[in-house]
Amino acid sequence: VTIMGFSPFVPGDSAASSLPVASLEYEVENLSNEELEVSIAAFVRNTVGNDGKMTGFTWRRLTRTSGEKDNRTVYCEGSNLKGIMCLSDGVETNSTAWGTFALSTSETKAKISYKTKCAENSWRRTILEFWDDLTDDGELKSIENEEKTTPHGALCVKKIISAKSKEPFKFAFTWNFPNRQAWEDEKTIVGNWYSKHYRDAWDAALKIVPRLKELEKHSLAFTRKIAALNAPDVIKEAALSNLAVLKSQTVFRVPSGHFMGWEGSFHHEGSCHGSCTHVWNYENAVACLFPDLARSMRDVEFNYSMNPKTGAMDFRTPLPLGSELKGAVAADGQMGTIIKAYREWKISGDNAWLKSMWPRVKKGLEFTWCQEGAHKWDKEWQKVGWDAKKSGLMDGEQHNTMDVNYYGPNSQMGFWYLAALRAAEEMAKATGDDQFAKECRAIFEKGSKRIDEELFNGEYYEQIIPKDRGELRYQLGKCCLVDQLVGQQMAHLWDLGDLAKKENLKKTCESIMKYNFLPDFSRHFNNMRSYCVGDEAGLLMGSWPRGREKIPFPYFGEVMTGFEYVAAAEMIFQGLDNEALTVIKAIRDRHGGLKRNPFNEPECGHNYARSMASWNCLLAWLKTHGGDINEIISK
Repeated sequence: VTIMGFSPFVPGDSAASSLPVASLEYEVENLSNEELEVSIAAFVRNTVGNDGKMTGFTWRRLTRTSGEKDNRTVYCEGSNLKGIMCLSDGVETNSTAWGTFALSTSETKAKISYKTKCAENSWRRTILEFWDDLTDDGELKSIENEEKTTPHGALCVKKIISAKSKEPFKFAFTWNFPNRQAWEDEKTIVGNWYSKHYRDAWDAALKIVPRLKELEKHSLAFTRKIAALNAPDVIKEAALSNLAVLKSQTVFRVPSGHFMGWEGSFHHEGSCHGSCTHVWNYENAVACLFPDLARSMRDVEFNYSMNPKTGAMDFRTPLPLGSELKGAVAADGQMGTIIKAYREWKISGDNAWLKSMWPRVKKGLEFTWCQEGAHKWDKEWQKVGWDAKKSGLMDGEQHNTMDVNYYGPNSQMGFWYLAALRAAEEMAKATGDDQFAKECRAIFEKGSKRIDEELFNGEYYEQIIPKDRGELRYQLGKCCLVDQLVGQQMAHLWDLGDLAKKENLKKTCESIMKYNFLPDFSRHFNNMRSYCVGDEAGLLMGSWPRGREKIPFPYFGEVMTGFEYVAAAEMIFQGLDNEALTVIKAIRDRHGGLKRNPFNEPECGHNYARSMASWNCLLAWLKTHGGDINEIISK
């Protein structure tokens, strides 16, 4: 038996890739010399109304919230499709757990049977009754002669397979749950984009299943195209595997079509709301594969998350779109959105789009130079912008992806800022804003010079902690930070050039490998989360070869794949291929399937958005080894 499963993933076609369907095909080969009668059945519990969240613990079992009420499962057929649909007559229609899901098959030359009722689940009798029914004659029938039943369902496909031949058994799972709630407000419903197109799960099956063969063809063509690229297998595997994030509950589309994302997914809810700018900064896969979705994220950031008067951008977007902003900004997050606006224009070549976005993008950069309090963090107003003196390096209060505030010049914010200045310069030129382009260039040149002269210590870039702020916690100091060149990596990916001296950039990559890579974590102490243990290898978030801060930034002892990938990508740009491959291989060895899911590299939650930075390594390899990245960018 060979199992083939997929959900449509067609780069360049976000609509096809947003379909609520999962397909499973079981190919059964008869190796014997006689014909065989074979049945394959799919069983589902009717969970409509049940969100699955754990609410407490008792001595014998975990208790869960359960809104299941008056549920029923019905048989459906039409347009060469047969199946069952689970629904509810008692769950409130405005509940997030209200909706329908269906199992169907397009097999027309097989004996199809089904169950819409099963025995009551006392002492797990439901599955026993299902099994006895199936194995009696290879077919199913609903239980009718008992007073108490459960509305669970099953669908069975039965075929005769000739000797030495094969037969497919095709199943499709479709769903429609229209009541998506706002990020952290259970009472506010924002809805789902896909639900606009279907009446219920069976309607979705009727419209989607006939397209599955074509959708599978296109999905496989993309996968095979990446697999055939002239790049190391471990890079291609990492790039492809983490695209699973885009088929997970980490992402969704609201009815307007805007693409939204949690940071990741916890077991029963999303992890860290708001399409967080500083987390989503790290990935470039969405922009390459679904440019329209990436542009929708820029629309959200600049037109819904930004204060149009000050240019302050909330790094977590509230839902519904247009809700009141909180004034919490992130330095790296905001600089990244400017670079990504440039990237979206560079990929699309859409000058009209750039012209429409430019006033907001410009305002976003000008916020860096503000002279008066324009945003608040921890309920206190920041007095000036990140670089109020236009010195080329940020020295103000810089909230960032480490979930703390840095003070004083540092490379992590510094390179994000320099890349944003270069991106803004290019966009200003393209829109005829020549004076602003000159200003960006002048500030960039000052910053580029300062970051080498003031922050480079001969091996890597470090932070200058201001002495007039008293004792500061959670700083970098003389830390060798894993992603200190993340802004430079973005600049190299999108042809913005070197942001500092090339020899210093290469030396920094060598130092990250020297000081942060551990081939064995058996003796490594980590007071936070452990994603790398025992004899596994990985890149530390931070190391202090010149003396550690007493209370450093929180995640310094951790290993997180998204950060490792951006370090590896910049290593590739610096000609350090062996070092980069060592890092990437260490990641994929940890996630090889034996101990961890190869399609899930967690950080704060499963299917974490930052893990898609693995795509950056593929882009970097193609750009530096004679490949054409345009072949893997959808227009």
